[in-house]
Amino acid sequence: MVSFVLNGEAVTADGVGPHTTLLQWLRSTGLCGTKEGCAEGECGACAVAILRSGRLEAVNSCLVPLAVLEGATLFSVEGVAEPDGTLHPVQCALVESGGSQCGYCTPGFVVSLFCEYYRPERAEYDPEGISGNLCRCTGYRPIIDAARSLSAPSPDDRRLPLLRSAPARVATPLCPTDLAGVFAALERHPKATLIAGGTDLLVEANQKGRRFEVLIALGGVAELQRFEVTGDEVSIGAGLTLSALERRLHAAPELLPLVRELLPLFSSRLIRNQATLGGNLATASPIGDAAPALLALDAELTLVSASGQRRLPLREFFTGYRTTGLAPGELIEAVHCRLPLPRWQRFYKVSKRVLDDISTVAAGFGLDLDAEGRVERLRLAYGGVAATPLRVSAVEALAAGKPWSEETIAELVSALQASASPLSDHRGSAAYRLAMMGRLLQKFFHETHEASA
Repeated sequence: MVSFVLNGEAVTADGVGPHTTLLQWLRSTGLCGTKEGCAEGECGACAVAILRSGRLEAVNSCLVPLAVLEGATLFSVEGVAEPDGTLHPVQCALVESGGSQCGYCTPGFVVSLFCEYYRPERAEYDPEGISGNLCRCTGYRPIIDAARSLSAPSPDDRRLPLLRSAPARVATPLCPTDLAGVFAALERHPKATLIAGGTDLLVEANQKGRRFEVLIALGGVAELQRFEVTGDEVSIGAGLTLSALERRLHAAPELLPLVRELLPLFSSRLIRNQATLGGNLATASPIGDAAPALLALDAELTLVSASGQRRLPLREFFTGYRTTGLAPGELIEAVHCRLPLPRWQRFYKVSKRVLDDISTVAAGFGLDLDAEGRVERLRLAYGGVAATPLRVSAVEALAAGKPWSEETIAELVSALQASASPLSDHRGSAAYRLAMMGRLLQKFFHETHEASA
């Protein structure tokens, strides 16, 4: 049984299995405004709004198990208008701009713009607000016109008091609010699967038929939500959503510039509102974008279990295709980036589209030079080129002490291409990936050489 608030009404759902998504449940109860398009978080037709820490965030309901929503406050598209049927300003704007044609994608756009309308720091239209919503027929201009026309909420808007509140996390045996609860659940269900954002696991369930005996939700675990800066490191809770991390880094732009470059290229806002660094690393996908960025920063992980915790360098975490150094009953508690960080940092992503796409090659680079322009520290990390995210330690060592020059880069590119053996797949051939690995290093050199000259 799961209890939550939907469109202002308390709701209880019985007989909820680990594979029942919020989307499936909504449609089974007659709330069919929420549509199913891709069932993998690409189109946004299934968007719903969830209240978190005083803000409404749009998420893909096809990727949210109903079982993890205990105590949540949600809005489907049916809850956007007033109870008497009066349209919300977002809906009025879409009507007035002609922002709907076939109408299939419209509910998702309505929900995403509903969240954008109430975004606390909104001063002007943010294109990211609808970055996860796909329209196949109308075109985006009238939808963007609607978004740009939105004024600030009226002071007497009935939803503003709700945004000033924060629903208390409700602990249940499978939705714990602390690590002790997680380990207690694992003791009862040793074959359980841990789920953070679910943006990878639920794709496997929807598209590949993967089944879970039990899901233990990590989204409410307080210890996984931390963000701390001390004298010698930045620590990011493994359960902090990427959108929450973006906001932290936006408020402190001097921190982790490489991660700030990564996040806008990490899927869409709808996905980042759910996804976590811990989940992205624990899935051990070779095309996960977080790994090369964090490898370039010499990141370390805190791994925790009922028996204690340990630190592990991220470069030792990936042990093979989709396998990690996590022991049974162990999870990632935090990601740590030691200070001082490299003076120059870059993240590059090569893909068919600039935004919301899978990497053909991703690269994270970090560099420090001494007073004479020689390499003190160089970090080269790649994603999408092998069975695991790749740190090219031999090439890094080759660069140590050498001038940051065209000649050195030519030597490094030659060594890189002699040692790397990229894979081939439908996104790119091995030859293409090998060429891009060298080209991205050359690009990094030209950008940093000019800045350091």
